[in-house]
Amino acid sequence: MTTICAEGVLPHYFGGSLGDVIPSAVAALGTPGWSNVLGLPQAESYVVFLVDGLGWNLLRSRAEFAPYLSSLADGTEPLTCGVPSTTATSLTSLGTGLPPGAHGVVGFTSRIPGTNELLNALEWDRDDVDPHVWQPHETAFERAATAGVSTTSVSKRRFEGSGLSIASQRGATFIGADTIGERISAAVRAAAETTSLTYVYEGELDSTGHHSGTRSWAWEHQLSAADAFAAQLREALPRQTALVVVADHGMVDASPDLKLDVDQHPHLLQGVHLFGGEARFRHLYCDEGAVERVAFEWREQMGENAWVVTRDQAIDEGWFGSVDSHVRARLGDVMVASRGSGAVVATEQRPEEAALIGLHGSLTCDEMLVPLLVDSGD
Repeated sequence: MTTICAEGVLPHYFGGSLGDVIPSAVAALGTPGWSNVLGLPQAESYVVFLVDGLGWNLLRSRAEFAPYLSSLADGTEPLTCGVPSTTATSLTSLGTGLPPGAHGVVGFTSRIPGTNELLNALEWDRDDVDPHVWQPHETAFERAATAGVSTTSVSKRRFEGSGLSIASQRGATFIGADTIGERISAAVRAAAETTSLTYVYEGELDSTGHHSGTRSWAWEHQLSAADAFAAQLREALPRQTALVVVADHGMVDASPDLKLDVDQHPHLLQGVHLFGGEARFRHLYCDEGAVERVAFEWREQMGENAWVVTRDQAIDEGWFGSVDSHVRARLGDVMVASRGSGAVVATEQRPEEAALIGLHGSLTCDEMLVPLLVDSGD
């Protein structure tokens, strides 16, 4: 598969997306009533290992730094994540088996309906937003547990009880594990139980990409570390356990000269009362009657550097899957999805975000395509 594509990638919801992974694994455990749409091999137990930020194109283009994972990638096809291609949205799709339009985590930041305020879904920075209400559907972990599958989530201790963990992974027994050794040990113990599903999260590659970029030595060394983590995990797991390695999104290194700073272009925010999303995928919440004018101004400004669509257009094109009525108001009236290596930043309002190098969120193949790597232990 080529590592370059000019057009955007629409999600393959319920037919080759990140949300299909856990339902397929539960089905592959022999659980009645579940559909194995990904054709995962039968196994006594499953471990799903998610490497944050490990896009398909990045893995294929840096194979020498990830020999184990690259060996699993040969002859396989990638999955798509959902829209936007960002961690909070993707982890909730993985954990619920639902597209963003259903589970409602529709971005890094999105509007709290009825207010002019944003929820940061990654940090879950609002105590008054109940994750059970924001994401009301049963998770795949809950449904699997009801069906008799032992479900476990292994991640850093600081994520226990977080809003995003509750929204995306409730129903799984949480095991806090800060080091690689702790996480491997916890996964091995959980996987030793027959008819079990264990989720393991690793986030250092994404963090390194954000701050150093994917072309840096630091990122390449971190990719090697993630590869060694996966190989050690496979070696330690029981042979009857199948290991699946996936990611939540890819990443693009933003070009400084293609970063549009809205603080330097105030006309772009005229008629916009709330500026949400993230640098590669902006939700613009507009004043009444201003949607078409805002969309026109942004199209004129961005040209070929972004897809600029209205909410109705994005829904009609299937960006979020079927959208529940209560989720609709969380979506921007206008959305700006960057193409190429561009981004939309606000250096005065959000200087830390504006300084990041590696970014994601949009619909390019570099961001949307993620690996599905299976090692059945044979």
